[in-house]
Amino acid sequence: MSDVGLAAGVSTTALMIAATRAIETHRPDGLVQDRYAEHFVRHARIGVAMPTRIEDVEEGDAHPVWGRLGAYCGLRTRVFDDVVRASATPQVVLLGAGLDTRALRLDLPAATRVFEVDRADVLSFKTAVLDAVGARARVRCDRLAVDLAEDWAGALLTAGFAADRPTTWIAEGVLPYLSPQVEERVLALVDRLSAPGSRLGYEVVPGQESAGFRDHELYAGTGEAIGSHLPSLLDAHARPDSAAALRAAGWEVTERPVADYTARYGRGPDRAIDDPIRLARWGFARKI
Repeated sequence: MSDVGLAAGVSTTALMIAATRAIETHRPDGLVQDRYAEHFVRHARIGVAMPTRIEDVEEGDAHPVWGRLGAYCGLRTRVFDDVVRASATPQVVLLGAGLDTRALRLDLPAATRVFEVDRADVLSFKTAVLDAVGARARVRCDRLAVDLAEDWAGALLTAGFAADRPTTWIAEGVLPYLSPQVEERVLALVDRLSAPGSRLGYEVVPGQESAGFRDHELYAGTGEAIGSHLPSLLDAHARPDSAAALRAAGWEVTERPVADYTARYGRGPDRAIDDPIRLARWGFARKI
């Protein structure tokens, strides 16, 4: 297979996350096993070389992107994986699915339907790479090429999504890139399409609009490492209180800082370091 171009901007973060999953996969104590991740990295053509093993990184775990941010992403993937496994709903919807391969790597019940929602360029690249390596999902997986700012609910229903069945929704690494208005609309649609017993996992970063966050030295090397300055891709407006909105709509919601999960899993970003990672919170909700 010849290399496949992947659009710049937010799509480079999808590739960065794939690289962190590849690195995590090759660790002897890795939290994630994703044998497809490195294929995305190797087939992409974006002008920068991303690693697939921490041994390929000169600074190793001390590198701010592939070490500290990589630890954050690896832990986040595992935590959200566990939510999908534990929820055991008949439908799973991955909002802003990127290059995630949960439909392939998680041992989901055979009757589960997975829907992946993302931009056409990302899903086209993803499909081409997976087809080239002969990847076949155990469950039915529908990839819907539609932007989250558009009518993705209509595309989902047309594809066979059943709003009367419980669903696990995953918005991993998605909401911080959306405007407040789009974030509110996305979660309102999730609520409208969710039957009782549905679950939602999401990530928020309070304070991401502040100069202290966007100018922090943690992100200084992201331009060289992934081809894009990461904070410039995040929305620069004050964030909505999505947890409060979900509770008002009848969801039970728990939001916790990343440090709680580092302690629980015994791996992840060092809790003692004071940087923007400490602001991130992972939320998990259940519709009553």
